[in-house]
Amino acid sequence: MQRLFSICTFLHMSSSVVRALSSSVVRALNARNLVHYMCILCTLLSLSSCEKAITDSDSVVSGSVADKNANLQVTVFSIEKTPFETFTRTATPASEACTRLNFAVYTLDGSRVKQLNQTSAEADFGKASFQLEPGTYQLVVVGHSASGNPTMTDPTKIKFENADGFTDTYLCYAKVTIGEDKVDYKVSLDRITALCRFVLTDTEIPSEVKKMRFYYTGGSGAFDATTGLGCVNSKQDVKFDITSAPQKQFDLYTFPYKSTEGTIHLVVTALDASGVEILQREFDVSIEKNYITWVSGSFFGGSSTDPTGGAGITSVTVNTDWAGETYQTF
Repeated sequence: MQRLFSICTFLHMSSSVVRALSSSVVRALNARNLVHYMCILCTLLSLSSCEKAITDSDSVVSGSVADKNANLQVTVFSIEKTPFETFTRTATPASEACTRLNFAVYTLDGSRVKQLNQTSAEADFGKASFQLEPGTYQLVVVGHSASGNPTMTDPTKIKFENADGFTDTYLCYAKVTIGEDKVDYKVSLDRITALCRFVLTDTEIPSEVKKMRFYYTGGSGAFDATTGLGCVNSKQDVKFDITSAPQKQFDLYTFPYKSTEGTIHLVVTALDASGVEILQREFDVSIEKNYITWVSGSFFGGSSTDPTGGAGITSVTVNTDWAGETYQTF
């Protein structure tokens, strides 16, 4: 506001002086008044040139930043209890954990100070450094494999867009105090998503089906970093192109809305090459944070590879990477 006032005053004074210099009245001003005007102009010009405008983009950078003056060094130590080095330094692909990391620092009132975005292709993936004024800050680290970065202006509403997709997502939230000494902070990221794994047991998918669309409500595409829970009752929309391969398993991620569990209403649509609906079915699916819910059955109504005929599941194998699994058939 002060900067805006200075600029407006400058413009007003500039126009006044121009009019003064071109009018016969001000030509009669004595030399002392004219010098007074010019001093004001010079002062305003100096203020305008020295003050740099701070924009939202100034606080967001990409890549690894090596700053010898940094007083906060953040290193990802583990993701969902698996040492981070396992993902980045061995034969295990980093994509099994995440392909993107977002580090953000906020003041205690929620104003973003700095954000650093990284991809797994970078040499220092998993390490970030910041130069901060002494004080206490909120630190948020997010790991995911979406095609783009989430909006992180507000730590209580970190949002992914439908266009970038929804993937397994991990979070660390902490408060960090910066003093005279450098702080080396190792963080562990925990899963905050629920997964609905939709499986077609049809022996064959009709040849005219080229895309599968999954539209679901009741979950959230955004989360509050302070709680790790979904914060918006979102309309999530995901499409899978199955023209190159007859895909039959589809993973649908969401953040349970304001709770660790809930129910999503899922609308599944088979589309042709032009996007015209061939078949649509609806389901209500129970979800829970850090759990997989399997939804399987014969979607198109033909023969099925499910030996139970879609009547149920006779055995359950728990995936140790997740807290547990639930099976639902249709």
